[in-house]
Amino acid sequence: MAKIVSYKRGRKTQKMNQAIASIEKVSNREEAGKYIGKRVEIAFSKTSIKGVVVKPHGNRGKVVIRFRRGLPGQAMNREIKLD
Repeated sequence: MAKIVSYKRGRKTQKMNQAIASIEKVSNREEAGKYIGKRVEIAFSKTSIKGVVVKPHGNRGKVVIRFRRGLPGQAMNREIKLD
């Protein structure tokens, strides 16, 4: 399981279709690199949004996930499924 922490963003912009996620029991960049290419899915009541892990983010085991469409604000701090 993983949790969405934040949108990928810069100082003045944020990318709604990319998110930074924290994966359970992953604590460094090398372990996070093993998840590149894995498919993810976040489920809401009626719909689900699918995405792919693109790259590691930082040195603490977080990853960047690119989704097919933009995420709503309710997706923050929500659990996602890793396939």
